[in-house]
Amino acid sequence: MPNRHLTFQGDAGAYPGKADVTARPGIEVLSLLQPRPGERILDFGCGNGDLTAEIAASGALAAGIDLSEESVMRAKRKYPELDIRAADARLYRTEIPYDAVFSNAALHWIPDAAAVARSVWLALREGGRFVAEFAGSGNLAALTSAMEEALEAHGYARAGRTPWYLPTIGEYAGLLERSGFRVTFAQHFDKPSPLKGAAGIRGWLDSFAEYFFYDVAPADKESIYRAIESKAKPRLERDGQWFLDTSRLRIAAVKERDPEQ
Repeated sequence: MPNRHLTFQGDAGAYPGKADVTARPGIEVLSLLQPRPGERILDFGCGNGDLTAEIAASGALAAGIDLSEESVMRAKRKYPELDIRAADARLYRTEIPYDAVFSNAALHWIPDAAAVARSVWLALREGGRFVAEFAGSGNLAALTSAMEEALEAHGYARAGRTPWYLPTIGEYAGLLERSGFRVTFAQHFDKPSPLKGAAGIRGWLDSFAEYFFYDVAPADKESIYRAIESKAKPRLERDGQWFLDTSRLRIAAVKERDPEQ
């Protein structure tokens, strides 16, 4: 069984882009960040560095961290001019505070959300802002329900397989407020994401097999996949095109008081 507490961060190719969902994920949320020339901005879970580079293109002094050393190496090869380093978002500390912390498609991979919120708070100057988008409550509900039903029908436990932290808007806004932030914007929205490629939903299932099918016998895999396709198709396939039923939280907050004082 895989480690449920791993902090797999924001490789844009990891989720949901691991299944090649969208060409430029995260561009929309950058409009909420509104980076300005000369600002110091940290990209939490920067993955391949594409959004870090977008931030830098605004004239901001952009830096990025990601837990995956492989992702960091790819990002540094692609953008050698950027300050991108391997670091754990739960433990990250900096001596020079940032004007803003940004994160896209990373925070749902880190169950210890309170530790991340503390890291963000400590990384910001007083009045600095935090802007993030990540998967929220209800994300992939139709697909995961189909997977759980198919697994159970084949004699496998259905519970305990989902690897993500998926809060409601109230849960996450409350967490930030308890962590010393004033929440200035919060949105929970559905964002159906088309799956590219001929493999359709099977490509996505293969990408996440280590989480959902780690104990499935090879002899059962094809039957389970067929059952998932049959259960999910009425809701997730239209005119031959498969969609993921993704749901996102988009949030902005400002650093205020220190909750530990």
